[in-house]
This record gives sequence, C-alpha cells and structure tokens, in this order.
Amino acid sequence: MRGHFIKSCLALTFALCGVGAASASDGDAMLTVYMNQARVLKLDRPVSKVIVGNSDVADATVADSKTIVLTGHAFGTTNLVLLDADGNAIFDERILVSIDEDNTVRVFRQTDRTVLSCTPNCETHAETGTTK
Repeated sequence: MRGHFIKSCLALTFALCGVGAASASDGDAMLTVYMNQARVLKLDRPVSKVIVGNSDVADATVADSKTIVLTGHAFGTTNLVLLDADGNAIFDERILVSIDEDNTVRVFRQTDRTVLSCTPNCETHAETGTTK
C-alpha cells in the first residue's frame, strides 16, 4: 500500500513539473489526437468491435481489420475500446482531443477569448471562435 502511495506521489510530482513519466501500467496514459485531424492506429491482431465513449469528442473508423483511424471532433476526453472476435480487449485507452498549438494565436479582450488558426493566414478557429 505504501509503495502505491509513493508511486502516485511521484507521478503527481512529475505531472506538475511537466515531465512525462506515465506508462501504460499507470492507467494515466492518454492517446492524443488534434481536433479535426486523424490519427492511424495499427493493431497486432484483427479488431471485431470498436467502442468510443463519446462520439461527439472523437470518432473511430475501421480502415481494415488491423487499422483504425481515430478522428478528433471536439475538445475533451473520451475512451476507445477495441475488441477482438472473442470479446477480449485489444486496446482500451483514454483519448485526449486538443488543438494543435503550433499554429495558433490567442487574443484576450477582457473576458472574451478568440483563438486564431494561422496556417498560413490568421483566421478565427472554426470550433473555438469567441468564448467567455
């Protein structure tokens, strides 16, 4: 019990310091996909069933029996579960959908926030616009 507590404290410390120390056994690992972009997942065995926790956040499409295409739709988290023909989990992970920060600019005016996508010209981001 004490070892688990120490491991949890270390994971929290690394997370607060911005150091990526999570492993698959920690249960904290997340697969990241950017909003309005796709990510290909290659599997080592055929998938029979695809389950997405919240399809408003992300969507998964079967390209072939061993290839899944994950697409981010809205900011947030959900989970993705892939099962084989016997109902065994091939993949069971949390999914984080976020914006690609590399080409964005945020403009703050009092309580209003606008996110501009600057690729190549700066335009209001389709999903974020102005929020309060």
